Amino acid sequence: MANNLFESQLRQLDKAQSILQIDKNIYEVLQHPQRVTEVSFPVKMDSGKTQNFDGYRVLHSDTRGPGKGGIRFHPDVNLAEVKALAAWMTWKTAVVGIPMGGAKGGVICNPKEMSSTELERLSRGFIKEIAPHIGVDKDIPAPDVYTTPQIMAWMLDEYEAITNKKEPGMITGKPIELGGSLGRDIATAKGGAIVVDDACKHLGINPKKATVAVQGYGNAGHNMAILLGELGFKIIAVSDSKGGIYNKAGLDPVKVFEHKQKTKSVVGFTGAESISNEELLEIECDILVPAALENQITAENADKIKAKVVAELANGPTTPEADEILHKKNIFIIPDILCNAGGVTVSYFEWIQNRIGEYWAREEVFEKLEKRMITAFDDVLAICKENKCHMRTAAFVLAMQRVAKSVALRSCHH
Repeated sequence: MANNLFESQLRQLDKAQSILQIDKNIYEVLQHPQRVTEVSFPVKMDSGKTQNFDGYRVLHSDTRGPGKGGIRFHPDVNLAEVKALAAWMTWKTAVVGIPMGGAKGGVICNPKEMSSTELERLSRGFIKEIAPHIGVDKDIPAPDVYTTPQIMAWMLDEYEAITNKKEPGMITGKPIELGGSLGRDIATAKGGAIVVDDACKHLGINPKKATVAVQGYGNAGHNMAILLGELGFKIIAVSDSKGGIYNKAGLDPVKVFEHKQKTKSVVGFTGAESISNEELLEIECDILVPAALENQITAENADKIKAKVVAELANGPTTPEADEILHKKNIFIIPDILCNAGGVTVSYFEWIQNRIGEYWAREEVFEKLEKRMITAFDDVLAICKENKCHMRTAAFVLAMQRVAKSVALRSCHH
């Protein structure tokens, strides 16, 4: 990966540090993950052959609470990426004021080429390897790219078999039947839609007249399109890994998703013209939602972006170089560590429900989510205005302040 994500994350920190000026010793601590676990384990394939898989679990910080962060199954998983994503989880939980730290995991594999039984053996094998480092009070995994509630169920089952006790709170994003939270399925998108609505109020954009383009039509992306559609926004373009579709008059996000479920892609949807992922990013629209993978908006294409608001539903979709260009163009960025924090917030709610053994109605979950997202948005916006910096730097200032404070209070570095 040409653009090292961990380096990008450190550059984002540096920008915030130039405003914050936190104690050098504490700043030194914030720049490094606390623990990196690298594993290699065998999985018996359906063919009878044994194949070895490599995986990682990184705990970036647990100074504010147990680590929290997803596990992704993807061919491009690498250590720099997992370290960066773990660090972003630290900042994300801090932005929304959740008493947790940051962690992330990944296994290098192509889940699209694996059967259900192979995926199960892979999931159980990985958990067996990282079991000593995870747990309800240590580090709590969750789903991420190409991992599902079913995969979380296998991981929970394996972990409980190893520890010989029931501990549903050791992992989130579980099926409802095993202690999952209502509303978790659309939590990332729900949080994103709440802050987009908030940003529009701040910028004086009328949702009923606003157009939206969504890059990435997976769980987060398609739910975001549906929720924004319900708020009155017009969805004019969406895309997935195979390509995109565009209709100036508007697309029905529900019908597009039904089409994707049938054909495995949004491409070929009736009454829309084909566009590429690159073209989608550069489309004339009010709100651009990158909801796919990292490094999509770069120095190469940032100048061509015409949206008024970029709502980062994906992690790290904008490079530091692109950030500067968008800022100069006066484009309002809702940074990933704020925009997509709805997922981790509801994961936190799931963890609480598992611990107290009492489960909340969907409405209650969304009410609590809305309060946290609006508070976080207002907090970040206030710092943004006060320091005349962009929203990303403001979000980092808020998060780093909170994490630095807890490091200082534990005062192991003075």
